[in-house]
Amino acid sequence: MERQLEHTGITFHPIIVDTVLRKCFKFPHLGLRFFNWLKLRPEFSPTTQTYNVIFSLAAHAKNFNLLDNFIHEMENNNSCTKDIRTWTCLISLYGKANMIGKALLVFDNMLKSGCQPDQGLYRAMIRCLCQTDKGDIALEFYNEMMLNQHMNLNVTLYKMLINAISKSGDVVAVHSVADDMLRVCEVPEHDVYGSMLKSFCISGRIIEALELIRDLKKKQVALEPEYFETLVKGLCKNGRISDALEIVDIMDRRNLVDANIYGIIINGYLKRNKLSKALDTFQRMKEAGYLPSASTYTEIIQRLLKSNEYRRACGLYDEMLERGVKPDTVAITAMVAGHVSQKNIPEAWKVFQSMEDHGIKPTWKSYSVFVKELCKISRTDEVFNVLDAMQASEVEIGDEMLRWVLSCVEKKGETENIKKVQQLKNARELRLNGGGHDTVLNHIEQEQGKMNIHSVGPSVEDYNEQEQRRVDNHLSAPAPRAYDKKERRRTGYHVTAPMSKAFDEGGQVEKVNHSVNEKDLQTICQILFSPTEWCSKQEALEKCTLHFTPELVAEVLRNSSSHGNIALNFFAWVGKQVNYRHTSETYNMAIKVSGQGKDFKHMRSLFYEMRRKGYSITPDTWAIMILQHGRIGLTEIALNIFEEMKAKGCTPSGSTYKYLIISFCGKKGRKVNEAIEKFREMIRAGHVPDKELVEIYLSCLCEDGNLEAARKCLDSLCKVGYTTPLSYSMYIRSLFRAGRLDEAFEQMDEIAEDKRATLDQYIYGSLVHALLQKGRLEEALAKIDSMKKAGVNPSVHVYTSLIVHFFKEKKTDQALEIFQKMGQDGLQPTVVTYSALIRGYMNTEKFDDAWQVFNQMKKDGPLPDFKTYSMFIDCLCKVGKSDEALKILSEMSNDGIVPSTINFRTVIFGLNREGKQELARVVLKKKLDLKNKRKFLL
Repeated sequence: MERQLEHTGITFHPIIVDTVLRKCFKFPHLGLRFFNWLKLRPEFSPTTQTYNVIFSLAAHAKNFNLLDNFIHEMENNNSCTKDIRTWTCLISLYGKANMIGKALLVFDNMLKSGCQPDQGLYRAMIRCLCQTDKGDIALEFYNEMMLNQHMNLNVTLYKMLINAISKSGDVVAVHSVADDMLRVCEVPEHDVYGSMLKSFCISGRIIEALELIRDLKKKQVALEPEYFETLVKGLCKNGRISDALEIVDIMDRRNLVDANIYGIIINGYLKRNKLSKALDTFQRMKEAGYLPSASTYTEIIQRLLKSNEYRRACGLYDEMLERGVKPDTVAITAMVAGHVSQKNIPEAWKVFQSMEDHGIKPTWKSYSVFVKELCKISRTDEVFNVLDAMQASEVEIGDEMLRWVLSCVEKKGETENIKKVQQLKNARELRLNGGGHDTVLNHIEQEQGKMNIHSVGPSVEDYNEQEQRRVDNHLSAPAPRAYDKKERRRTGYHVTAPMSKAFDEGGQVEKVNHSVNEKDLQTICQILFSPTEWCSKQEALEKCTLHFTPELVAEVLRNSSSHGNIALNFFAWVGKQVNYRHTSETYNMAIKVSGQGKDFKHMRSLFYEMRRKGYSITPDTWAIMILQHGRIGLTEIALNIFEEMKAKGCTPSGSTYKYLIISFCGKKGRKVNEAIEKFREMIRAGHVPDKELVEIYLSCLCEDGNLEAARKCLDSLCKVGYTTPLSYSMYIRSLFRAGRLDEAFEQMDEIAEDKRATLDQYIYGSLVHALLQKGRLEEALAKIDSMKKAGVNPSVHVYTSLIVHFFKEKKTDQALEIFQKMGQDGLQPTVVTYSALIRGYMNTEKFDDAWQVFNQMKKDGPLPDFKTYSMFIDCLCKVGKSDEALKILSEMSNDGIVPSTINFRTVIFGLNREGKQELARVVLKKKLDLKNKRKFLL
């Protein structure tokens, strides 16, 4: 790294150095080495701000001896003096490390230096004292601070101070500080009294808590429900459950008891090992009509497993699922541990994999429990399956886990497995060291190109491939179709302008630009896709006599977007050719390819390069970067990019707003309030949202239950040219998709009778689908009949919904009758219809029929899409046919559809469950190869 730094030719300006050091907290040892290397350079002189940053870096590395050395070094540097931020930083760092003596010494040294403490320093001192339960000392600093009328604490610090003082036993001081909260900060009474009550209960001062309740009653202060809840918690925590039950009786008379109160009582019994009483309370809770929370179920399951009541725990877990209570990571992990302890490994894998079904990504903690339990029963074969799964999910294994595994295999004397563990350990060390060096150099290069420009966002190494939106979203969450020209003419509004050719959300290859010679395009693609190394491809490109134009380069990048490494190497090579110069359009396409390949680091590098070389940063450029982050749930980064765009004077286009709002409305990283704000801002800026955006936005609001904002959206739509039937139809369809049938029917009743016929045509398919999802078949069939009488025949959407319903009810014959009727009515099945057939056949164990439908799609069309492949893979793995799913995975790649991380993970988990570990490792290698293939690697 030092040799590379020597040859960069960069002037190490203090601002660059400070920013680079701030970005090295993931690799603090490298940041410290970088700083030590800089000090040897005669032209570099650290500033006070530089030392402030390096202090934090040393503390982050937990090297406090080095921190002391840096402090002495700064004191001996005449050009640097400690400012108030330096003293505040040191107090905070020592406080976080529980080195209170050091923090107090720093405060004394500050006073001796003549520097007077400000509000920020007092707050830092009080915070670290409260965190270490030094309430009496914290109170002294607080009283000293309050002598200055211009200083006070924020609400959070006041609450911390009250808790710390309560633990020290100074009840009078608690009341005094609470009075200051009311007087100085003007905190509402119920918040102040709630904080006092909570502090007394946490510190075990139940008598003081009860006295506070009595005082509040005398003052005729309204007793909030949370006061009683806090008191019940405190009583249970201190073992006074009988007293807590008396409070519950009072609450019951006031109708204040809920499931949460029962959960607190159950938790209190469990903490005192009174399982039978906890179970009795649990039963009374259910009989009273309260639905236990996931945490209550989890605590009881954990205690049952600990008491060796495995069967009972399994029954309770099944009950939890049947009652619709979504299990959390703790519950699932507890059940995995229970199954392993009973040597029921297949069931453990089944439960573990169910995390994905519940939308939970397994954490290192979940994997560690799995590994520990397997090590206890010496199942090293399964341990390595878990490690393979961790690598497939790109979860860092870590030294601690490797030590457990090594200890286990050494006890069993498994020589080969000892070597495997050592290989994993060596690979981890190599990756950490190499990755750290690259990180430091990358940050230096970024900061050299920008002095006051905010970073676009942190490097992202992994994300789950978000599935592309399709019409009706495979009947589970229908996504809107594009607004057609006929409807546009009918409503008379202007649709948001399309974005540049580099921007294509679905990631599909667009039609070739007519200004590009198709023969030239094919020649280049044949060279790039040949099974040779890049050096050979480069030689072939240099020998060809083609004339490279930006339009041709953009088409090549578009056609090779699924081969990111090849495409980006070609982009870098062609940019160096004589008589050729990139355009903003080609850069946009390269940025998009990097984002699709999960190579955010290179995507940012291209963005900075584009700016340094003077290319125009268009709204499309910003929009591509917004979408690439937003579509995978990194909405905070997407919002930062949008705000940076405006700060740089670039006016957002309608498409920029559209894809930012779509990002906010996604399942991952959803930000409903921000979506509302930006949608209204878009309207105020004069941009008219297209139908796709409106339907996604309304669906998000309805799913979130924000129907008021949805109704306000209707008013805005009518003002910008949408017809009333179209506007209301989109809103009602969104209500149906969100499962809000009652609200949808109420809204329909408000529509004037003369407009109902038009409205019914718009919402027909969604209405039938929603009714079938709720199991209301008779109502759905009645609606179909009424529409037939009105001259409206069932659509493909309606027939497909019926097929899905009958397959779900195991009525295969009726599902197939509907499919035949659909053909007789002259309707062509869509990808969604065929996918429903495949899923239905798989669920009814008619595997040959499922394969027949799939092969027919590939032969006669419509071709399977990403969701069809993913669904088929998932179904095959669930029924123990993961080797066939592996075949599908290969076909998927061959057909030009890039498998997602979830696709690979599903197959790997399935193969491991079926005892096909060697095949699982082959799939893991294939996944890693594909990842490298899609990144820029010279």
